[in-house]
Amino acid sequence: MNTDAATFPQNAWYVAGWDAEIGRNLLARTICDHDMVLYRKLDGQAVALADSCWHRLLPLSQGRLAGDELVCGYHGLRFNATGRCTHMPSQETINPSACVRSYPVVERHRFVWVWPGDPAQADPALIPDLGWFDDPAWVGDGRMTPVQADYRLVIDNLMDLTHETFVHASSIGNEALTEAPFEAFHGERTATVERWILDQEAPPFWAAQLGRPGPVDRWQYIYFLSPAVVVLDVGVAVAGTGAPQGDRSQGVGMWVVHIPTPSTRNSCYYFWCHLRNYQLHDQGLTRRIMEAAAGILKEDEDVIEAQQRALARNPQRGFNNLNIDAGSLWARRRIDQMIAQEQPRAIRLVTAA
Repeated sequence: MNTDAATFPQNAWYVAGWDAEIGRNLLARTICDHDMVLYRKLDGQAVALADSCWHRLLPLSQGRLAGDELVCGYHGLRFNATGRCTHMPSQETINPSACVRSYPVVERHRFVWVWPGDPAQADPALIPDLGWFDDPAWVGDGRMTPVQADYRLVIDNLMDLTHETFVHASSIGNEALTEAPFEAFHGERTATVERWILDQEAPPFWAAQLGRPGPVDRWQYIYFLSPAVVVLDVGVAVAGTGAPQGDRSQGVGMWVVHIPTPSTRNSCYYFWCHLRNYQLHDQGLTRRIMEAAAGILKEDEDVIEAQQRALARNPQRGFNNLNIDAGSLWARRRIDQMIAQEQPRAIRLVTAA
Protein backbone atom coordinates (compact mmCIF):
# COMPACT_ATOMS: atom_id res chain seq x y z
CA MET A 1 0.00 0.00 0.00
CA ASN A 2 1.45 3.38 -1.04
CA THR A 3 1.37 5.52 2.09
CA ASP A 4 2.78 8.57 0.26
CA ALA A 5 -0.06 8.98 -2.26
CA ALA A 6 -2.62 11.73 -1.74
CA THR A 7 -5.77 10.50 -0.03
CA PHE A 8 -8.12 13.43 -0.63
CA PRO A 9 -8.65 15.92 -3.46
CA GLN A 10 -8.21 19.60 -2.69
CA ASN A 11 -10.56 21.03 -5.31
CA ALA A 12 -13.82 20.15 -3.62
CA TRP A 13 -16.30 21.47 -1.10
CA TYR A 14 -15.97 20.04 2.40
CA VAL A 15 -18.10 20.59 5.48
CA ALA A 16 -16.08 22.56 8.04
CA GLY A 17 -18.85 22.79 10.61
CA TRP A 18 -22.53 22.89 11.41
CA ASP A 19 -23.92 26.39 10.97
CA ALA A 20 -24.53 26.58 14.73
CA GLU A 21 -20.88 25.80 15.46
CA ILE A 22 -19.60 28.88 13.66
CA GLY A 23 -20.07 32.11 15.59
CA ARG A 24 -18.16 34.94 17.23
CA ASN A 25 -15.89 32.50 19.02
CA LEU A 26 -12.87 31.47 16.98
CA LEU A 27 -13.09 27.84 15.84
CA ALA A 28 -9.96 25.98 14.77
CA ARG A 29 -10.39 23.16 12.25
CA THR A 30 -7.92 21.28 10.05
CA ILE A 31 -9.49 20.48 6.67
CA CYS A 32 -7.46 18.42 4.18
CA ASP A 33 -4.25 19.31 6.06
CA HIS A 34 -5.11 23.03 5.95
CA ASP A 35 -5.21 24.62 9.41
CA MET A 36 -8.15 27.03 9.36
CA VAL A 37 -9.82 29.40 11.78
CA LEU A 38 -13.54 30.03 11.31
CA TYR A 39 -15.78 32.78 12.64
CA ARG A 40 -18.69 35.02 11.71
CA LYS A 41 -18.57 38.69 10.88
CA LEU A 42 -20.97 41.04 12.63
CA ASP A 43 -23.40 40.66 9.71
CA GLY A 44 -23.39 36.87 10.21
CA GLN A 45 -21.26 35.97 7.19
CA ALA A 46 -18.95 33.00 7.82
CA VAL A 47 -15.21 33.45 7.27
CA ALA A 48 -12.38 30.91 6.96
CA LEU A 49 -8.75 32.05 7.20
CA ALA A 50 -5.47 30.20 7.47
CA ASP A 51 -4.85 29.58 11.16
CA SER A 52 -1.32 30.97 11.21
CA CYS A 53 -0.19 34.56 11.70
CA TRP A 54 1.97 36.03 8.92
CA HIS A 55 4.44 37.36 11.52
CA ARG A 56 5.49 34.52 13.87
CA LEU A 57 3.04 31.76 12.87
CA LEU A 58 1.06 31.67 16.10
CA PRO A 59 -2.37 30.14 15.38
CA LEU A 60 -4.78 33.01 14.87
CA SER A 61 -7.41 30.93 16.64
CA GLN A 62 -5.53 31.88 19.84
CA GLY A 63 -6.33 35.54 19.20
CA ARG A 64 -9.60 37.48 19.38
CA LEU A 65 -12.07 39.36 17.23
CA ALA A 66 -12.27 43.14 17.05
CA GLY A 67 -15.33 43.90 14.98
CA ASP A 68 -14.86 41.92 11.78
CA GLU A 69 -11.08 41.72 12.14
CA LEU A 70 -9.02 38.98 13.73
CA VAL A 71 -6.35 40.16 16.16
CA CYS A 72 -3.32 37.93 16.63
CA GLY A 73 -2.82 36.95 20.26
CA TYR A 74 0.97 37.36 20.10
CA HIS A 75 1.78 40.87 18.78
CA GLY A 76 -1.62 42.27 17.83
CA LEU A 77 -1.44 42.18 14.04
CA ARG A 78 -4.93 42.55 12.61
CA PHE A 79 -6.35 40.74 9.59
CA ASN A 80 -9.62 41.47 7.83
CA ALA A 81 -12.01 38.87 6.47
CA THR A 82 -10.08 38.64 3.19
CA GLY A 83 -6.87 37.84 5.08
CA ARG A 84 -5.22 41.24 4.48
CA CYS A 85 -3.25 42.73 7.38
CA THR A 86 -4.70 46.10 8.43
CA HIS A 87 -2.51 46.91 11.44
CA MET A 88 1.04 46.26 12.61
CA PRO A 89 2.38 47.30 16.02
CA SER A 90 4.73 50.31 16.30
CA GLN A 91 4.71 51.19 12.59
CA GLU A 92 2.53 53.11 10.19
CA THR A 93 3.58 51.34 7.01
CA ILE A 94 2.09 47.89 6.50
CA ASN A 95 4.15 45.37 4.58
CA PRO A 96 2.09 44.66 1.42
CA SER A 97 2.91 40.94 1.63
CA ALA A 98 1.35 40.69 5.09
CA CYS A 99 -1.68 38.53 4.54
CA VAL A 100 -3.01 35.10 5.36
CA ARG A 101 -4.96 32.86 3.06
CA SER A 102 -8.71 33.26 2.87
CA TYR A 103 -10.75 30.20 1.84
CA PRO A 104 -13.98 30.25 -0.17
CA VAL A 105 -16.97 29.67 2.12
CA VAL A 106 -20.60 28.82 1.32
CA GLU A 107 -23.33 28.23 3.90
CA ARG A 108 -25.94 25.75 2.74
CA HIS A 109 -28.13 22.96 4.17
CA ARG A 110 -27.20 23.82 7.79
CA PHE A 111 -23.52 23.36 7.02
CA VAL A 112 -20.60 25.72 6.43
CA TRP A 113 -18.65 24.44 3.42
CA VAL A 114 -15.06 25.39 2.60
CA TRP A 115 -12.92 24.88 -0.50
CA PRO A 116 -9.25 24.17 0.36
CA GLY A 117 -8.03 24.02 -3.26
CA ASP A 118 -7.78 26.53 -6.11
CA PRO A 119 -10.27 29.31 -5.27
CA ALA A 120 -10.83 30.00 -8.96
CA GLN A 121 -12.52 26.60 -9.24
CA ALA A 122 -14.78 27.03 -6.19
CA ASP A 123 -18.16 26.77 -7.92
CA PRO A 124 -21.03 26.71 -5.36
CA ALA A 125 -23.05 24.65 -7.83
CA LEU A 126 -20.77 21.71 -6.97
CA ILE A 127 -22.08 21.54 -3.39
CA PRO A 128 -24.21 18.39 -3.04
CA ASP A 129 -27.95 18.96 -2.97
CA LEU A 130 -29.14 18.02 0.51
CA GLY A 131 -32.50 19.74 0.19
CA TRP A 132 -34.21 17.72 2.95
CA PHE A 133 -32.50 20.03 5.46
CA ASP A 134 -34.54 22.91 4.04
CA ASP A 135 -37.80 20.99 3.51
CA PRO A 136 -40.43 21.38 6.29
CA ALA A 137 -41.65 17.86 5.48
CA TRP A 138 -38.46 16.51 7.08
CA VAL A 139 -37.18 16.99 10.61
CA GLY A 140 -34.18 15.78 12.56
CA ASP A 141 -30.82 16.68 13.98
CA GLY A 142 -27.19 15.64 13.90
CA ARG A 143 -23.75 15.95 15.42
CA MET A 144 -20.06 15.86 14.62
CA THR A 145 -17.82 13.08 15.88
CA PRO A 146 -14.02 13.28 15.51
CA VAL A 147 -12.69 9.95 14.21
CA GLN A 148 -9.02 9.01 14.29
CA ALA A 149 -9.01 7.31 10.90
CA ASP A 150 -8.77 7.92 7.17
CA TYR A 151 -12.12 9.32 5.98
CA ARG A 152 -12.21 6.69 3.24
CA LEU A 153 -12.62 3.97 5.89
CA VAL A 154 -15.82 5.73 6.96
CA ILE A 155 -17.01 5.70 3.34
CA ASP A 156 -16.15 2.00 3.01
CA ASN A 157 -18.21 1.30 6.11
CA LEU A 158 -21.24 3.14 4.74
CA MET A 159 -21.15 1.71 1.22
CA ASP A 160 -21.54 -1.86 2.55
CA LEU A 161 -24.27 -2.07 5.17
CA THR A 162 -24.05 -5.84 5.63
CA HIS A 163 -21.76 -5.03 8.56
CA GLU A 164 -24.93 -4.03 10.44
CA THR A 165 -25.62 -7.73 11.05
CA PHE A 166 -22.45 -8.07 13.08
CA VAL A 167 -21.51 -4.60 14.35
CA HIS A 168 -25.06 -3.41 15.14
CA ALA A 169 -26.83 -6.67 15.97
CA SER A 170 -28.76 -5.14 18.89
CA SER A 171 -30.22 -2.22 16.92
CA ILE A 172 -30.36 -2.17 13.11
CA GLY A 173 -28.82 -5.48 12.05
CA ASN A 174 -30.18 -8.98 11.50
CA GLU A 175 -29.20 -12.10 9.57
CA ALA A 176 -31.61 -11.40 6.71
CA LEU A 177 -29.51 -8.42 5.67
CA THR A 178 -26.48 -10.53 4.75
CA GLU A 179 -28.55 -12.79 2.51
CA ALA A 180 -30.39 -10.13 0.53
CA PRO A 181 -29.22 -9.39 -3.03
CA PHE A 182 -28.04 -5.92 -4.00
CA GLU A 183 -27.19 -3.89 -7.06
CA ALA A 184 -24.32 -1.42 -7.46
CA PHE A 185 -24.08 1.42 -9.99
CA HIS A 186 -21.75 4.32 -10.64
CA GLY A 187 -21.69 7.65 -12.43
CA GLU A 188 -18.96 10.14 -13.23
CA ARG A 189 -18.59 11.21 -9.58
CA THR A 190 -21.13 9.00 -7.84
CA ALA A 191 -21.68 5.43 -6.67
CA THR A 192 -24.95 3.80 -5.64
CA VAL A 193 -25.91 0.58 -3.86
CA GLU A 194 -29.53 -0.62 -3.68
CA ARG A 195 -30.87 -3.45 -1.52
CA TRP A 196 -34.32 -4.74 -0.52
CA ILE A 197 -34.91 -7.21 2.33
CA LEU A 198 -38.41 -8.59 1.82
CA ASP A 199 -40.89 -10.16 4.25
CA GLN A 200 -38.52 -10.38 7.23
CA GLU A 201 -38.71 -9.36 10.87
CA ALA A 202 -37.56 -5.79 11.45
CA PRO A 203 -34.47 -5.28 13.64
CA PRO A 204 -35.16 -3.57 17.01
CA PHE A 205 -34.58 0.04 15.96
CA TRP A 206 -36.85 -0.17 12.93
CA ALA A 207 -39.52 -2.16 14.76
CA ALA A 208 -39.71 0.67 17.30
CA GLN A 209 -40.03 3.28 14.53
CA LEU A 210 -42.81 1.38 12.76
CA GLY A 211 -44.64 0.81 16.04
CA ARG A 212 -46.15 -2.56 15.18
CA PRO A 213 -44.97 -6.19 15.10
CA GLY A 214 -44.77 -8.45 12.10
CA PRO A 215 -42.69 -8.89 8.95
CA VAL A 216 -41.54 -5.89 6.94
CA ASP A 217 -40.11 -4.97 3.59
CA ARG A 218 -36.90 -3.04 4.23
CA TRP A 219 -35.04 -0.80 1.82
CA GLN A 220 -31.50 0.55 1.71
CA TYR A 221 -30.43 3.01 -0.98
CA ILE A 222 -26.87 4.25 -0.52
CA TYR A 223 -25.71 7.28 -2.52
CA PHE A 224 -22.07 8.35 -2.57
CA LEU A 225 -21.27 11.86 -3.85
CA SER A 226 -17.54 12.37 -4.29
CA PRO A 227 -15.42 13.09 -2.50
CA ALA A 228 -16.99 12.82 0.98
CA VAL A 229 -20.78 12.69 1.19
CA VAL A 230 -22.84 9.52 1.68
CA VAL A 231 -26.64 9.74 1.89
CA LEU A 232 -28.80 6.79 2.93
CA ASP A 233 -32.46 6.41 1.99
CA VAL A 234 -33.51 3.73 4.48
CA GLY A 235 -36.69 2.46 6.07
CA VAL A 236 -39.25 -0.31 6.57
CA ALA A 237 -42.87 -0.87 5.59
CA VAL A 238 -45.41 -3.52 6.49
CA ALA A 239 -44.60 -6.48 4.27
CA GLY A 240 -46.63 -6.77 1.10
CA THR A 241 -48.06 -3.22 1.15
CA GLY A 242 -46.29 -2.08 -2.02
CA ALA A 243 -43.09 -0.43 -0.80
CA PRO A 244 -40.87 -2.09 -3.45
CA GLN A 245 -43.25 -0.74 -6.09
CA GLY A 246 -43.04 2.79 -4.66
CA ASP A 247 -45.88 2.94 -2.12
CA ARG A 248 -44.23 3.59 1.25
CA SER A 249 -47.40 4.85 2.93
CA GLN A 250 -47.48 1.86 5.29
CA GLY A 251 -43.93 2.43 6.44
CA VAL A 252 -41.41 4.82 7.94
CA GLY A 253 -38.24 6.08 6.33
CA MET A 254 -35.26 8.33 6.90
CA TRP A 255 -32.66 10.23 5.03
CA VAL A 256 -29.43 9.66 6.93
CA VAL A 257 -26.65 12.04 5.91
CA HIS A 258 -23.01 11.11 6.56
CA ILE A 259 -20.19 13.53 5.77
CA PRO A 260 -16.69 12.44 6.84
CA THR A 261 -14.59 15.53 6.18
CA PRO A 262 -10.88 14.63 5.95
CA SER A 263 -8.79 16.48 8.50
CA THR A 264 -5.41 14.78 8.07
CA ARG A 265 -4.40 11.56 6.38
CA ASN A 266 -5.47 9.57 9.44
CA SER A 267 -8.25 11.65 10.98
CA CYS A 268 -11.59 13.14 9.99
CA TYR A 269 -14.59 15.08 11.25
CA TYR A 270 -17.62 12.82 10.95
CA PHE A 271 -20.78 14.92 10.47
CA TRP A 272 -24.03 12.93 10.59
CA CYS A 273 -27.75 13.58 10.73
CA HIS A 274 -31.01 11.58 10.77
CA LEU A 275 -34.01 13.18 9.06
CA ARG A 276 -37.51 11.69 9.16
CA ASN A 277 -40.89 12.54 7.61
CA TYR A 278 -43.15 11.22 10.38
CA GLN A 279 -44.13 12.51 13.84
CA LEU A 280 -42.57 15.83 12.85
CA HIS A 281 -43.41 17.66 16.07
CA ASP A 282 -42.23 14.98 18.50
CA GLN A 283 -39.00 16.46 19.86
CA GLY A 284 -38.71 13.53 22.26
CA LEU A 285 -38.56 11.16 19.30
CA THR A 286 -35.85 13.30 17.71
CA ARG A 287 -33.81 13.00 20.90
CA ARG A 288 -34.34 9.25 21.16
CA ILE A 289 -33.26 8.75 17.56
CA MET A 290 -30.18 10.88 18.18
CA GLU A 291 -29.25 8.84 21.24
CA ALA A 292 -29.73 5.56 19.38
CA ALA A 293 -27.78 6.85 16.37
CA ALA A 294 -24.91 8.02 18.57
CA GLY A 295 -24.63 4.54 20.04
CA ILE A 296 -24.66 2.96 16.58
CA LEU A 297 -22.02 5.38 15.34
CA LYS A 298 -19.81 4.66 18.36
CA GLU A 299 -19.81 1.01 17.32
CA ASP A 300 -18.74 2.05 13.82
CA GLU A 301 -16.09 4.38 15.23
CA ASP A 302 -14.54 1.56 17.27
CA VAL A 303 -14.30 -0.70 14.21
CA ILE A 304 -12.96 2.01 11.89
CA GLU A 305 -10.31 3.23 14.33
CA ALA A 306 -9.21 -0.38 14.92
CA GLN A 307 -8.83 -0.73 11.14
CA GLN A 308 -6.69 2.40 11.05
CA ARG A 309 -4.41 1.07 13.79
CA ALA A 310 -4.05 -2.22 11.90
CA LEU A 311 -3.13 -0.35 8.72
CA ALA A 312 -0.51 1.62 10.61
CA ARG A 313 1.04 -1.61 11.88
CA ASN A 314 0.92 -3.23 8.43
CA PRO A 315 1.65 -0.41 5.94
CA GLN A 316 2.56 -2.77 3.08
CA ARG A 317 -0.65 -4.75 3.22
CA GLY A 318 -3.71 -3.93 1.17
CA PHE A 319 -7.35 -4.93 1.45
CA ASN A 320 -8.95 -8.02 -0.03
CA ASN A 321 -12.38 -7.50 -1.54
CA LEU A 322 -15.68 -9.35 -1.73
CA ASN A 323 -18.74 -8.81 -3.92
CA ILE A 324 -20.26 -6.69 -1.14
CA ASP A 325 -17.41 -4.18 -1.56
CA ALA A 326 -18.58 -3.07 -5.02
CA GLY A 327 -19.97 0.24 -3.78
CA SER A 328 -16.88 1.20 -1.78
CA LEU A 329 -14.60 0.23 -4.69
CA TRP A 330 -16.51 2.54 -7.02
CA ALA A 331 -16.42 5.31 -4.42
CA ARG A 332 -12.67 4.99 -4.00
CA ARG A 333 -12.20 5.00 -7.76
CA ARG A 334 -14.15 8.26 -8.03
CA ILE A 335 -11.96 9.80 -5.28
CA ASP A 336 -8.77 8.58 -6.98
CA GLN A 337 -9.89 10.12 -10.27
CA MET A 338 -10.44 13.49 -8.61
CA ILE A 339 -7.00 13.31 -7.02
CA ALA A 340 -5.37 12.31 -10.32
CA GLN A 341 -6.95 15.28 -12.09
CA GLU A 342 -5.15 17.61 -9.68
CA GLN A 343 -1.71 16.15 -10.41
CA PRO A 344 0.66 17.78 -12.93
CA ARG A 345 0.00 16.53 -16.46
CA ALA A 346 3.30 14.63 -16.69
CA ILE A 347 2.47 12.65 -13.57
CA ARG A 348 -1.01 11.86 -14.90
CA LEU A 349 0.48 10.52 -18.15
CA VAL A 350 2.93 8.29 -16.30
CA THR A 351 0.14 6.98 -14.07
CA ALA A 352 -2.09 6.27 -17.07
CA ALA A 353 0.74 4.42 -18.82
